[in-house]
Amino acid sequence: MLDSWPVRGDHRKMPPSVHILILAAGASSRMRGADKLVTEVSGQPLLRQLAETALATGAPVTVTLPPLAEARRRALAGLPLQIVEVPDAALGMSRSLVRGVETLGQSAGPRDGVMILPADMPGFTAPALSHLIARFRADPTLILRGGTSDGQPGHPAIFPRDLWPALCQLTGDTGGRSVLNTNQGRVRVIPLPGQMALIDLDTPEDWAAWRAGSA
Repeated sequence: MLDSWPVRGDHRKMPPSVHILILAAGASSRMRGADKLVTEVSGQPLLRQLAETALATGAPVTVTLPPLAEARRRALAGLPLQIVEVPDAALGMSRSLVRGVETLGQSAGPRDGVMILPADMPGFTAPALSHLIARFRADPTLILRGGTSDGQPGHPAIFPRDLWPALCQLTGDTGGRSVLNTNQGRVRVIPLPGQMALIDLDTPEDWAAWRAGSA
């Protein structure tokens, strides 16, 4: 049971950590045969670019992958991160969340947080993610959501440790939305530069529009 996860060592005086969980087990079903996560951004696969950005914060990084995702594994080759395979990834995004959070829960501290970072969002920067991490460490009871510069909520989201069991009860393809909705009083939206909290690339048209806007 999740409420009996072991707690390693004496964490009472340790500052909370944030574990970055990159959800990369999706099927890219709207890309009409292409894999968006190995499509190149600035000369390297999108998944590697995002993983390197996450690692640049200094936080531990875990990436969920579907079975037989050799191109995605090659994209991550040599990076100091943990890979969690999701054999039931076809059942929806929740399976990545459950598998990833269950793995992290085996060693995380009682005041830690998990940052849920979608893998198809190319706009994030290490300073922006580090800012969210610093804000969470200042109050690890809150749920933090990245937002646009004008306050629209988006991604990523950091969930405190006491909500990890709720994340592990999720089903389907809704991500952590239901946990956010149930705990609205604890949610704080933290503005990030520009539109990075909303830019995701799901279709060839999304990619074309984003490249045109970035040129």
